[in-house]
Amino acid sequence: MGVTDGNVTAEIEVVERFLAALEHLDAETAIDLLHPDVTYRNVPFPAARGVDAVATQLRGLARFCSGFEAINHNVASNGSVVLTERTDVIEVGRVRMAFWVCGTFEVRDGRIVVWCDRFDMVDITRAMVWGLLRAPFSR
Repeated sequence: MGVTDGNVTAEIEVVERFLAALEHLDAETAIDLLHPDVTYRNVPFPAARGVDAVATQLRGLARFCSGFEAINHNVASNGSVVLTERTDVIEVGRVRMAFWVCGTFEVRDGRIVVWCDRFDMVDITRAMVWGLLRAPFSR
């Protein structure tokens, strides 16, 4: 999952553990890595503020998705801020969607206090259409 230059910081480790928990659809482990005052922005959608609001979204992901993968292409940190360039793969039943995501995380006291993902809506739409078209032919 993680691609780094060998200089893995404690902040990168927190983010990679968080993404690994999501890959296992383990919402509770992911939630444990969130700061109580976390803000999650999935640009361009409205922000979720506070661990309870973000936990609701993560539990929804774990409940409705049959699979999730975060393929990190680049990971960098500057102090408490971690940047990820990755491909996220979401599976819902036989529909598999892969799309580019740029994530910004801020880690405080070993927990994620800011999580902001940016993506291209055209890329998401294309991934959804291709996923739906391929679904009847997947196992």
